[in-house]
Amino acid sequence: MSKADQLFVKMCQDILDNGTTTEGEKVRPHWEDGTPAYTIKNFGVTNRYDLREEFPALTLRRTALKSAMDEILWIYQKKSNNIHDLKSHIWDQWADETGSIGKAYGYQIAQTSHYPEGDFDQMDRVLYDLEHTPFSRRIMTNMYTFSDLHAMHLYPCAYSVTYNVTQGAQDARPVLNMVLMQRSQDILAANNWNVCQYALLLMMVARHVNMEAGELLHVIVDAHIYDRHVPLVRELISRPQLSAPCVSLNPEVRNFYDFTTDDLIVEGYETGPQIKGIPIAV
Repeated sequence: MSKADQLFVKMCQDILDNGTTTEGEKVRPHWEDGTPAYTIKNFGVTNRYDLREEFPALTLRRTALKSAMDEILWIYQKKSNNIHDLKSHIWDQWADETGSIGKAYGYQIAQTSHYPEGDFDQMDRVLYDLEHTPFSRRIMTNMYTFSDLHAMHLYPCAYSVTYNVTQGAQDARPVLNMVLMQRSQDILAANNWNVCQYALLLMMVARHVNMEAGELLHVIVDAHIYDRHVPLVRELISRPQLSAPCVSLNPEVRNFYDFTTDDLIVEGYETGPQIKGIPIAV
């Protein structure tokens, strides 16, 4: 059985059994019909995935891994804030007439600062530090820039990534680990999507710096299930759990900036049926 399935089921059941409700409170999200979108939520959920054991894709339903990879490349490789650079339509409702989502996501990763070694944007600095000072405790990206929040069409949900290197086994490569900080998450719509995205980011960065992809620690401040998602979640977590797929990258690609979705190799990904028509609160 997929360990990602086990973690997901445990997390959802805990929210349903022990979470608190926002019903009756003043909430920002609303459903398409104008009704307030209330949630059942847990504070401070932490899940740990070890990519040396398996790739953390749900089998309860299919996660679109190529689309997830496309979006993570849009943010960290293309460093774009324009939906015309993205194949999926996930961000369409937050884009203006030019396709921009404001000073959000890739825009923040592209911001440069001057260092003694030269000028770096956030992602280039991560790669430089992992190559030159891999055991530094200062290797991270952050998209939650207070001075730019007013110019973002949507505040970043998954906003901070911290990289940390540990020694591998004797004569083995160092291990690259990641902490993903997320202020808020719609568990049904986005949980495994984000987990798989950042697992792929970890794999690509590890390949670039010749390390082994290790653990992904996912910290969610506000882990919530929307009121209209509750019956969908109950049905989903009752499904059979299958074996995790084998997910790898094209072995010929080494440079982070050379990866495309064509370099994603997925084998043995068997899942339950997709849930269609999930309502999204905006």
